[in-house]
Amino acid sequence: MTTTRWRNGLQAGIAALALAVPLAATAQMKNPGLLVHAADDEPTTLDPAQVEPGEGGETVILQVYDRLLDIGPASPDLIPSLAVAVPSLENGGISSDGMSYTFTLREGVTFHDGTAFTADDVKYSWDRAMTMDLPEGNSGALSDVVASTEAVDDMTFRVTLSEPSASFLNSVVVSMVASVVSQDAVEANGGVEAGAPNPFMAGNMVGTGPYKFVAWNRNENIQLEVNDSYWGENANLDVRIEIGGDPDVRVLGLRAGEFDTIETDPSFIADIEGVDGVTIYSGGLLLEPLHIGFNLNIPEGALPSEDTIPVDFFHDPRIRQAFNHAFDYEAFLNGPLAGYGAFNTHYTPIGVFGHDPNAPAYSKQNYAEAERLFREAGVWDEGFSVSVITEEGNLFALMCLVLKDSIERLNPKFHINVLAVAESVFDDAHAQNPLEYAMWAKNADPAADPNFYMRAYQHPDGEWGEVHGFANGYRDAERVASLIDQAAVELDPVKRAVLYSELQTILYEDPMWLIAAQEGIVMAHRDWLKGFAMQPLWPRPSLKFALFDK
Repeated sequence: MTTTRWRNGLQAGIAALALAVPLAATAQMKNPGLLVHAADDEPTTLDPAQVEPGEGGETVILQVYDRLLDIGPASPDLIPSLAVAVPSLENGGISSDGMSYTFTLREGVTFHDGTAFTADDVKYSWDRAMTMDLPEGNSGALSDVVASTEAVDDMTFRVTLSEPSASFLNSVVVSMVASVVSQDAVEANGGVEAGAPNPFMAGNMVGTGPYKFVAWNRNENIQLEVNDSYWGENANLDVRIEIGGDPDVRVLGLRAGEFDTIETDPSFIADIEGVDGVTIYSGGLLLEPLHIGFNLNIPEGALPSEDTIPVDFFHDPRIRQAFNHAFDYEAFLNGPLAGYGAFNTHYTPIGVFGHDPNAPAYSKQNYAEAERLFREAGVWDEGFSVSVITEEGNLFALMCLVLKDSIERLNPKFHINVLAVAESVFDDAHAQNPLEYAMWAKNADPAADPNFYMRAYQHPDGEWGEVHGFANGYRDAERVASLIDQAAVELDPVKRAVLYSELQTILYEDPMWLIAAQEGIVMAHRDWLKGFAMQPLWPRPSLKFALFDK
């Protein structure tokens, strides 16, 4: 069956089931013993060494692989996993100079292929990711801070850092790239080659986690089964992850009882609110600020033909400030986000260490200040036309439409062209370096520590600072870089918080992003699902299926 025929058949079948179930009636529980989750996209790889942060493969990696440490469902605190304790200065796991971390490992753990877990597997897994160093992956999370790894003995693993890192445990050790894979399985299926992916590991999984990988039926589903030999508490339900980005399929399937959970965002609320037997879980905020990026590194002649701005348009901080003042934050929060969210215009999200609620923030539309800045920058009378590229049919596109309305209502000579394109087209454009668009819209990848956000999204030499040419526009790029670098190695939390507070004030005056909101957590599931919990610090959709039962 072709993908199109399968997708059309699934949608038609689910639609018929949904129509047959009145809103006042409760659908009977389907698929006992099986959790069916409807995802919004398909993984590109299942290999921890290759997966991109925030990509659909992380959803599956979270269920099948373990890491040395984990984050529990109820708080951001670290908990033991394959390591039996969280290293600290007090227990001797962290050296006095902050350069060495020693992990005592859990005994009696076996991989899904039956081989025994040892410190050699941890060293192999981390070294493997750094050796492969795939551009689409997240090996830099390790290689940027790890100087060496050592299997001290079978049950002791030690890491030496290249410099002290205040975020090492929270953002590196728990990241999906730090997942522990079976050395035997990799060596039996292609081994490790520098700069090259491993086809077997991209489509298969051999970990120690609560679920075993069964099958990946491309464009249809991914199947997992309970690992009865898990070292911890066993999962209750086998899992089938249905693959499909169409929101209507997910909504209709949930209403009909064919899906137990669906990947949801606030735009779904109107279609599922009030449906008997469906619970809409909300509480807290996702750690993925919704943003529109300003490009200060546009190649000559690269912009769409309808754009009239010069390539150095966003070099002027007054224009970036004006865009932030002009945006209608209330309209976005109460419209597309259906009230689920909060204003946070800094790249230190609410809920992450270092967020200063007293720092200045863009949270209300201020047309008077926007006009003043546009006039001062010399673009008010002449006007401009500029394009923003985004994925179609989601919150990102709606965010861009709010921007368009906000800017064009301010001055009829201003024009925003919203280029809402297919996800694959956007991904290709988003991966360009240099980027050939003046603006683009998406969300940030989540993290548990502010250093990730500051280095990736604010540092002039960071991931986006380099692509967007932040050094072309920061009033004091050296100061911004210095503060971010200092905070990254400051082990005193009080001093570290002061550095992040100062950064938030500086970056308010010199914004490189328009952050529309911090999206609220919304997830819809059937009432028969027990043990439901979400943790925004887990990869999206922030669910661990092993916790659930029916």
